Amino acid sequence: MAGILLSVFRILLLCGLLLFLGVRQHAVGPEAAADSDWPQFLGPQRNGVYGGPAISGSWPASGPPVLWRKPVGEGFSGAVAQAGRLILFHRLQSRERVECLEAQSGRPLWQYDYPTDYRDDFGFDGGPRATPSIWDGKVYTFGAQGVLHCLELESGRKVWSLNTHEKFGVRKGFFGAACSPLVEDGRLFLNVGGAEQAGLAAFHAGTGRVLWTATDDEASYSSPAMATLGGRRQVLFLTRTGLVSVDPKSGEVLFRFRWRARSRASVNAATPLAAPPLIFLSASYGTGAVQLRVKGAELETVWTSDESLSNHYSTSVIRGEHLFGFHGRQEYGQSLRCVELETGRVLWSRDGFKAGTLSLAGDRLVVLKENGELLLVAASPREFRLIAKARVLAPTVRAYPALADGRLFARNRKELVAVDLQPDR
Repeated sequence: MAGILLSVFRILLLCGLLLFLGVRQHAVGPEAAADSDWPQFLGPQRNGVYGGPAISGSWPASGPPVLWRKPVGEGFSGAVAQAGRLILFHRLQSRERVECLEAQSGRPLWQYDYPTDYRDDFGFDGGPRATPSIWDGKVYTFGAQGVLHCLELESGRKVWSLNTHEKFGVRKGFFGAACSPLVEDGRLFLNVGGAEQAGLAAFHAGTGRVLWTATDDEASYSSPAMATLGGRRQVLFLTRTGLVSVDPKSGEVLFRFRWRARSRASVNAATPLAAPPLIFLSASYGTGAVQLRVKGAELETVWTSDESLSNHYSTSVIRGEHLFGFHGRQEYGQSLRCVELETGRVLWSRDGFKAGTLSLAGDRLVVLKENGELLLVAASPREFRLIAKARVLAPTVRAYPALADGRLFARNRKELVAVDLQPDR
């Protein structure tokens, strides 16, 4: 009898443990993406850092293996990936389309589209600019005309949508809506640029209900980031006017720092980077870079320079005590640089490098140039050292790539390509 009771006890204990693990997995799984996923703009932590399986350091002469290619429509929106699914957001004729693909094969799983008549006043691309976000089984997209959508990741069914430009009286701006949605703890944050204290906004992620609005700042082309500074969680926005830190729950403005060029035609595009207690901001058009230190509700300028790391549209990355990024205006030919985080001192510069984007994977920079070249570069402060190079796309490449589970997903204006950076997997 004692033996039977002991066996029953063991079974109940095992069931309880499995139940606990299941609940635990459900509690953290949908909200917190795995390190190997790329569920939003700039990756899992929105800082350009990839934390998945190590990528290979050597490629064959023909370059890394291409898994598949797919024709795409207009847009500068980057792909995102989670749990083997890839989300593509682009424009085909007069409709903005969200597509879900199998990441390994490119096989289509579902699609959702809606009408758009957006026209770029400068003759640039008419597709969406903002990269989607995946959170808690939902996909969030923000179109060029400011239409915000929430779709089910599994099926593509629309959960809710909201035309933010109509609701908040947003002016068209130079290049359309470009803020990639940031979602955390059931709240979605956007740099909307609305009138009457609706420059910034938070929405209930499940229903689209407006939770709060703040500031009269016009929208920039930068996307917000989340950081814990001074023991307090806060959302960092780089608006058209400058840095704004906001309490994510209440919308209370915690501090502000003006950072923009004097020119009306200037834009802020790079995302703020936090390395607590430091915040790094960078912009072009004579604005330059600034390193701030947060001291309670006060900001201290550590250094500022237009000659160190002036980001036009590409966000830099931080590794340890160093910054890596693109310096200068895109149309004038950019440099790839390493800068000392604490001082702004340029440690090395590869001049005439031209424009592109970069991500950090371990001790390597994954660089995708506008001409379609993919490079692996040592993330070293000592020197520029090229590890590998291959052309994976035709010019011109502006969208940020996704780096998920050792695979790179990149697009130009006509094609999406999946490249295996772990050919020995």
